[in-house]
Amino acid sequence: LQIWDTAGQERFRTITTAYYRGAMGILLVYDVTDERSFKNIRNWFSNIEQHASEGVNKILIGNKCDWVEKKAITKEQGQALADEFGIKFLETSAKANINVEEAFFTLARDIKKRLIDTHAQEQQNTQNKRLELDNKNTKSSSGSSCCGS
Repeated sequence: LQIWDTAGQERFRTITTAYYRGAMGILLVYDVTDERSFKNIRNWFSNIEQHASEGVNKILIGNKCDWVEKKAITKEQGQALADEFGIKFLETSAKANINVEEAFFTLARDIKKRLIDTHAQEQQNTQNKRLELDNKNTKSSSGSSCCGS
């Protein structure tokens, strides 16, 4: 497991586009006490959609959920944005160790499931192609005779 933390900083934007292509999963993290970081998630999501592989797993994370008195973004707002993007949502606190492991394990499980499903679909497609070829060969060999009777 390789993890890159760009801290959402603008100076990393050009570097991160190169890493998007190889990414299997992405955690989009905003600070629940900072409205600007929440609004910036839309830009990061757009960047990911533009540069990452199709179907890359994504989870929206609202960090610092332990700072209840300074919270600027509600859990409902975070969930609504995740729903809009069609991705999962969790609130975490790195400081209080709330849902941090859950975020990584959820992402890892989702990636594993996608890879298994993709592999199964590829195997099914290969099997279907073999059946089609077998059917074509059977029809062409049994349906005609070079000498006729």
